Amino acid sequence: MAGDVAKLLADLVAIDSINPDLVQGAAGETELAHFVADWCRRAGLEVETEEAASRRPNVIATARGSGGGRSLLLNAHMDTVGVAGMDAPFAARVADGRLYGRGAYDMKCGLAAIMLAASRAQKSGLAGDVIMTAVCDEEVASIGTAAIVKTRHADAAIVAEPTDERVCIAHKGFVAWEIETVGRAAHGSRPDLGVDAIARMGGVLVALEKLDRRLQAGQAHPLLGRGSVHASLIEGGQEYSSYPARCLLVGERRTIPGETLETVAREVRELLGGVEGSSRVRLSRVPFETPPEEPIVELVRGLARATDLIGVGFWADSALLSAAGIPTVLFGPSGEGAHAAVEWVDLASVERCAALYLAAAESFCA
Repeated sequence: MAGDVAKLLADLVAIDSINPDLVQGAAGETELAHFVADWCRRAGLEVETEEAASRRPNVIATARGSGGGRSLLLNAHMDTVGVAGMDAPFAARVADGRLYGRGAYDMKCGLAAIMLAASRAQKSGLAGDVIMTAVCDEEVASIGTAAIVKTRHADAAIVAEPTDERVCIAHKGFVAWEIETVGRAAHGSRPDLGVDAIARMGGVLVALEKLDRRLQAGQAHPLLGRGSVHASLIEGGQEYSSYPARCLLVGERRTIPGETLETVAREVRELLGGVEGSSRVRLSRVPFETPPEEPIVELVRGLARATDLIGVGFWADSALLSAAGIPTVLFGPSGEGAHAAVEWVDLASVERCAALYLAAAESFCA
C-alpha cells in the first residue's frame, strides 16, 4: 500500500490545480478532476462529474452498497493556493518519508487517502454506500461542497483535512468585511475644502483594536478558544498632494459557535462610530461543531485510539456538511506547510489515514 499512496499522491501533486479565484488565470481543478474521475472509474467506482460553476468541477465516486446499510461520505478538496516562492512546486519529491510539493499537505494527501479507501470499499461487500467527493473551490468560497449538499445526503461524513491524525469536531467560522470612510478630494493647499478619509479611518482602527481586546477577554469555547478580529488590507488616496476622498479597510472576524453573522455585522457597523462611511459583509461561513457522542465521532475516535478531541482555528467544508444535517468529523494526515513555500506530508501518515477511512466505512456501512 505504501507504493500506492506515494505514486497516487505524486500524480495528484503533479497536476496544477491552483484556484483561479486566488490567482488570476490559474489552472483551476478541471485537469485534476479528469484524472480523479478516470482513476476512480478504473477502480470500479460509479463516477459522476458535475460543475459547481463554469469550469469548476466536482467528482463524485461511489462504492455502491448492496442496500440496507448506512452511507458514509468522504470529502476532500482539489484546489490549492498559489506557488509564489516555491521551487518546482509540481515536481513531487520524496525524502525521509515525506512527500514535498504544492498541495501535498493541503490537501491532496487527504484526497489520495479517500480515493484509495473508496476503491477498497468497493471490494468489501458493504450494505451501505461509500460516497467520495473531490470538490472544487474550498480555498475561496466552497462552491464545490455547497453544490454537493444540495443534491446528496449521507448518514455521516469524514472530511480528510490534515489534522495530524487527531480527531477534530469543531472549527471556527469567519466573516470577511469591509469599511469605507468618506472624505472630500481637494488639493493639499486647500485644507478649507479637503476632508482626509484616511485620517478618518484612524478612529476605526483604534476601535478595531479595542474590539479585539474585548473578544480576547470574553467567554472561551472549550475547544476553540475565543473569537478574534483583525485588519487585513487598507487602501486610499491618489497622490501625496491631494486630500483622499475615500479609504477602504478590509478585515476578518473569526467566530466561535454562538457568534452569529448578525452579531458581527453590528460590531463592524459600530466600528465606524460617527464617521461618515459605510460597512458591509463580503463573505461569511458559520463555525462548526459536532457533539462528541455522535456515532461517527465515537467510531473514528476508537479507530484512531484518540484520547482527546480537538478543535482547529481554520475553516473547512465540514461546516457546510454539518449545516446540511450530516454528522461530520475531520481527520487527516500529518505534515506542514499549508499555504507556505515549503509544503510536505508524512507518507506513512497518509497510509494510516487511508486505512482508517476504510475501516470506518467497513464498520459504519456494514
